[in-house]
Amino acid sequence: MSKRPSSAKPPRAWQRMLSGRRLDLLDPSPLDIEIEDIAHGLARVARWNGQTTGRWAYSVAEHSLLVERIMLTRRKTLAQKWRLAGLLHDAAEYVIGDMITPFKTVIGSDYKTVEARIQSAVHIRFGLPPILPDDVTATIKRADKIAAFIEATQLAGFSKAESARLFGSPGAAGEISLSPCAPDEVGKLFLARFRLLAGG
Repeated sequence: MSKRPSSAKPPRAWQRMLSGRRLDLLDPSPLDIEIEDIAHGLARVARWNGQTTGRWAYSVAEHSLLVERIMLTRRKTLAQKWRLAGLLHDAAEYVIGDMITPFKTVIGSDYKTVEARIQSAVHIRFGLPPILPDDVTATIKRADKIAAFIEATQLAGFSKAESARLFGSPGAAGEISLSPCAPDEVGKLFLARFRLLAGG
C-alpha cells in the first residue's frame, strides 16, 4: 500500500525583520538585507553571553566598532572597503546571535555553514566580495583577537595572563578603554560608522 504524500508544510526557515524584510536562513538573498536591521540587531546582541560588567550588556555592535578601530590603528593605509568588511565581520549575528566559541565547537559545521551563507549575502549587499581576500581575513581575525583580549580583561573578568594565552598580546591597542552604552546609542554609532565607510 503506497503512502499518501505528506501535506505538512516545511518548517519556517526565515526571520521577519523590523524593516519588513524576510531573510531566508537557508538561502539568504542580499536583497533582503538592510543595514538598519543589522545595526538594530547587533546593538541588542550581547557578547560573552552577557557575562560582562556594567549597566549595559556589551554588544556585538560595540565589538564591531572596536574591531574596525583596531584595524585602522594597526594598518593606517588599509583601504576603506576592507575597514567596512571589518565593521561587518560579525553581521550574520544579527540573525543567528553571538555564539561563544566553545559552543560553536560543540555544534560543529552546520552553524558555520549558515553563518557563512548569511555573511556572504551581507558582503554582496554592500559591495564587498562574497569571500574576502586571505590577507584581509587575517587582518580582521587579528583585530578580532585583540578586541577579545580588551573585552575579556576590562569587562569579562579574565586576567591579562589568561587573556594573553587565549587571544595573544594586544600590543598598544590594549590601552583602548571600553564603556558599554545603551543599545539605541550603539545602533546610531554603528550606522554612522557604516555610512562613513560605505561612502554615504
